Amino acid sequence: MNAVAATDQRSSDWSLIERVVARDETALAALYDRYSGLLCGILNRILRDAQAAEEILQDVFFQVWRNAAQFDPARGSIAGWLVVAARNRAISRLRRRNPGETEELIENTVVLPFNLESEAAQKEMLGKVRGALQDLSTEQREAVELAYFEGLTHSEIAARTGDPLGTVKTRLRSAVESLKTKLSGPGK
Repeated sequence: MNAVAATDQRSSDWSLIERVVARDETALAALYDRYSGLLCGILNRILRDAQAAEEILQDVFFQVWRNAAQFDPARGSIAGWLVVAARNRAISRLRRRNPGETEELIENTVVLPFNLESEAAQKEMLGKVRGALQDLSTEQREAVELAYFEGLTHSEIAARTGDPLGTVKTRLRSAVESLKTKLSGPGK
């Protein structure tokens, strides 16, 4: 997506928010259609529970309905606002269920300075992520794939690979640091 198309998308999103503030249900439905797939994917990866993900998805859009007037376009995009709201609710849900297990999730979160609102931006970012993953050692790449693509915990990765838990934690920590550097450094 080029800069003009990205600006059009933001304008369109902002227009939908203004219509939601005016209580236009079709505008809320349009936002839901546009972003529910993205949010559902994030929620399912975090929670590993489709029913809980659906509940939080509904809560997030109910929050949009109630609080659309509070959105400040100067602070970020609609997509970013929705992703942060969904992620925060999912982590809160996990903390209530298993208080100790969310530390891994928070510690190993990679925040990317990219706008992932468009398909083109997503494809470009995917290429960068693949390249950064290829630069990791085989063991680090395996640990990252098991943690992020299969959703395994550190303990589950250790059991699957036969490596000591401390080794798995160190591999993941160093892999995440390496990915953060490669994906947010110069020449992104």
